[in-house]
Amino acid sequence: MTKRNAELIFVGMDVHAETITIAMADGNGVEKGRHVGTIPNRPESVRKALKKLGNLGSLRVCYEAGPTGYALYWQLTKLGIACEVIAPTLVPVKTGERVKTDKRDAIKLAQCYRAGELTPIFVPDTVHEALRDLVRAREAAKKDQLRARHRLSKFLLRLGRRRDSKSRAWGQAHQQWLDTQRFEQAAHQATFEDYRNEVEHATERVARLEGAIDRAIADAPLRMQSLVEGLQSLRGIAKVTAVTLVSEIGTFERFSSAPK
Repeated sequence: MTKRNAELIFVGMDVHAETITIAMADGNGVEKGRHVGTIPNRPESVRKALKKLGNLGSLRVCYEAGPTGYALYWQLTKLGIACEVIAPTLVPVKTGERVKTDKRDAIKLAQCYRAGELTPIFVPDTVHEALRDLVRAREAAKKDQLRARHRLSKFLLRLGRRRDSKSRAWGQAHQQWLDTQRFEQAAHQATFEDYRNEVEHATERVARLEGAIDRAIADAPLRMQSLVEGLQSLRGIAKVTAVTLVSEIGTFERFSSAPK
């Protein structure tokens, strides 16, 4: 154990939407990790709790990646506290270790972090995070659009309505064919119109989000713009795919080799 490590305090946090359970392990490696307490998941509560543990510069904080995202990471790094977000699936699991509690999880994180047994993940900056959320919103919209189209198609098929044309599905000719559909039963007509409106709304949503992606890239740092343009020069990679890669991967420099 180096003198440098002995001066550090390793902190494990079990983070939930409303609470954070904190544990610590001294850098000397002699004492076991110990439970510090549970606090509200609020910026001021976090700051006060960590300040009580010692000099903020001597703290090494970690927590598992989860639904609370990276807000805590950004808060801590802004305070000058070294923090890493840990891959949950790579946390060591001992044989017979079945009972999990917030307290035990926090202590385990602190001890494993001190031992160097945890694997941190890449944390995007706020620009990449915002772009990733936008890209994922567009992906969700595309899935909703596909479901809406399937719902309308199955309804028409069930009533024996089939297009004779071999034109592209959902293209202009397809829309013109839909314009001609009329039903004797008012209930069928109402169902058809509702399903079609759903398709149109989903399509408008996709277009709106794709426009937002275009604007986000236009306003992005030049480095990000260049990376998106460079990826599009590769065969088979369109703009949306390029933006998705950039938003999800972040920076390619963090990979030392292609397999990684």
